[in-house]
Amino acid sequence: MKVDAVIRANIVTWDPARPSATAMAVHHGRVVAFDDDADALARDAAQREEHDGHLFPGFHDAHCHTVAFGLSLSELDLSTPPINDLAQLYRAVEARARTTPPGEWVIGTGYDQNKLGGHHPELHALDEAAHGHPVWLRHTSAHMCVINSAAASQIELPRVVDGGRVVFDDEGRFTGLLEEQAQLLVQRVVLPRSLDTIAAAIGTAHERYRSEGITSVCDAGVAGGWIGQSPVEIAAYQLARERGLLGVRTTLMVAADVLGELHGHRDDMLEGALGLPGGIRTGLGDDRLRIGPVKVFADGSLLGRTCWMEEGFEDDPQNTGYPQADPGDLRRTIVGAHLAGWQVATHAIGDRAVRFVVDCYEEALARRPRRDHRHRIEHCGVSSEESLSRIAALGVVPVPQGRFVGEIGDGMRAALGPTRTSYAYRLRSFSAAGAILAASSDRPVVTGRPLLGIRDMVMRRTESGQPFGAEEAISAEDALRAYSFGSAFAEHAEAGRGALRLGQLADYVVLSEDPRRVAPQDISGIEVLATSRPADDPSCATM
Repeated sequence: MKVDAVIRANIVTWDPARPSATAMAVHHGRVVAFDDDADALARDAAQREEHDGHLFPGFHDAHCHTVAFGLSLSELDLSTPPINDLAQLYRAVEARARTTPPGEWVIGTGYDQNKLGGHHPELHALDEAAHGHPVWLRHTSAHMCVINSAAASQIELPRVVDGGRVVFDDEGRFTGLLEEQAQLLVQRVVLPRSLDTIAAAIGTAHERYRSEGITSVCDAGVAGGWIGQSPVEIAAYQLARERGLLGVRTTLMVAADVLGELHGHRDDMLEGALGLPGGIRTGLGDDRLRIGPVKVFADGSLLGRTCWMEEGFEDDPQNTGYPQADPGDLRRTIVGAHLAGWQVATHAIGDRAVRFVVDCYEEALARRPRRDHRHRIEHCGVSSEESLSRIAALGVVPVPQGRFVGEIGDGMRAALGPTRTSYAYRLRSFSAAGAILAASSDRPVVTGRPLLGIRDMVMRRTESGQPFGAEEAISAEDALRAYSFGSAFAEHAEAGRGALRLGQLADYVVLSEDPRRVAPQDISGIEVLATSRPADDPSCATM
């Protein structure tokens, strides 16, 4: 048999039957032989590769926001660094305003009030900096934003918003801050983006992903709600594929906002079920582009103090956050999506929200049992011992972000205090309870490079060097496995990816060093030497 490629490297497979190899043969994008069998095919192989490095299954980010990340690369960067205080932020807005055509928006992303003295940008200071331009600055968590007067003049500002908040000061003046669902007020003016714009952003993001060793991602919320960029966002992904811009395998979470009541034959038992027209649900598509879970928001942000907590925040004791919708409506959405056959992925960060989501999953499974449902809790931010045990017992997949600890952990520590920090973004405890860990970044909330995330999963230290639930640290091997097999498992995709076995997809990353063999602090400095391309890419060579 003439194969497409034979690759030689120090190969780690995650297959217990063959944990390592020195050669791998690939045909039509799948593994067909190892070691001596692969060497026998090398002479007639269309391509032969020699890597003086360590080859692992490709990284799989189980929760990121590809379109938002791609768009952010051309927007004003307000992250810290380079922005270290509000004065610098206002100067950056002013500099961007000078080069922005009259009447167009100044859009920035990535600011974190926890790193700017504890204060959000202020409306009137933005007015002075913007010279008449409307300004829209998104918080790094994406769960809130600030606008200036020119932007506010284009929208109506209600006093009450379901699942969100328009913030006024003690004298009743709008501060510029919009939380959670209130962000839709400004998004309805700026959005939707065009298909061409979204497709280009996908291509830009995927180029960055591949440079970091990522071969698969799950875009955690498209086509609706405050998380989407366009009602036809899925079409933009199809356009990106047609144009050769889809550089990594992609699973799409569909925002729950677009679901509607389903009707069918009485034998289908769809009473109360929620879905898309025609009964489209999780699993439609192929290895390159497919529909994944439905995305539901139960609450908000820990950094922004809007997540739904059992008790008040350490630095704001009267504030327990809030759900993003009426709890009864949330429950109907989660249960209804389950009844329609969806895998459900619910964002829950506060411990009250996590407990609520577990209750909803338990009710859904009691009403219509489903084997191997793999419903997910995105972030699973603060989890009590009771919730942790129930999550594992129900077969729910937790999707925490180890990277949060390293980049925004200091802000989370301030919100939680020392005791509750031990229950935040747990890793070891979930594994010990029998849950399968999926690794992810939530990019662009934080820098999404997987090797940074793996370092933080192993070290559990904040930017300032403070320990953050150190007892939840896991080994580099377990972190690597979570970033490949675990994330594939979270999408029902482990039969085809997440490991390198005969017949599985040959998705891989080659690293200059083995992360399991270096000091934890050195993991993030390892170089990505090569990343495989999806099989039907027109140029099936490595980078």
